[in-house]
Amino acid sequence: MSRFDTLFSRLHDEGAFVPFLMLGDPSPKDSLAIVRTLVAAGADALELGVPFSDPVADGPTIQASHVRALAGGVGLTEALEQIRAIRAEFPRLPLGMLVYGNVPFARGLDTFYQEFAEAGADAILLPDIPVREGAPFIAAAERAGIDPVFIAPAQASEEVLEAVATHSRGYIYAVSRDGVTGTEKQSQTTGLREAVEHVARFDGAPILLGFGISQPEHVRAAIQAGAAGAITGSAITRIVEKHCVPDPERPSHSEHGVPASKVGDPEALRAELGEYVRAMKKATL
Repeated sequence: MSRFDTLFSRLHDEGAFVPFLMLGDPSPKDSLAIVRTLVAAGADALELGVPFSDPVADGPTIQASHVRALAGGVGLTEALEQIRAIRAEFPRLPLGMLVYGNVPFARGLDTFYQEFAEAGADAILLPDIPVREGAPFIAAAERAGIDPVFIAPAQASEEVLEAVATHSRGYIYAVSRDGVTGTEKQSQTTGLREAVEHVARFDGAPILLGFGISQPEHVRAAIQAGAAGAITGSAITRIVEKHCVPDPERPSHSEHGVPASKVGDPEALRAELGEYVRAMKKATL
């Protein structure tokens, strides 16, 4: 069984709360400390982003986290180092990756998936690769022992949803609304049951709901609708962003004059993140 399979088997009637975090945001040291805080507060698994210059599926909050990480010099090599460090510290924690499709194209599919498998990732979602174009990615993922994950769009056809259910392993990422990631457009708590059932009837992997999940009532509604859990990204990232300050001791790698950053008050960030994650996790019970 994969780590995600083990997680969902263990939770039974309880839902999973899965925070999203951009690797290297605002610095590698800070993001590792944030991971520890998320896990200590009750995160059941993590979705980890790899910084990319053109994150088309993300709203402004997570786009800014890509920029901060890149300005701090975090690219693919550094992201893989972070995954290795997280895996060494949390050997049983399920780790899902969110990586844009240019990265596997540039690395070569087999090399890309093998690198992430060796680092300790469990699953990879490529948000800009639809399932209809997924065959070579699925094959390379399976050769490396990585779970391929696809998005089930809010208004998808039956053909698309069946393909997503057939080819996703570990979990299915179902979006609770149209658009890009972000708390600017929050999840709708009405109609979630229909959205979950629309995907679940194809008998695929457990469903995690994302996009606009920012409040405990969103998590509670997702679980009550039949989802196995919920993913929160922008709300977590907004808390991190609030505590970021320029780091004059590190050179910037940004082409646009964005300074390298660090967490200004780690204790305050830890307290705010911990309180938020505990409230979100409580809503899964």
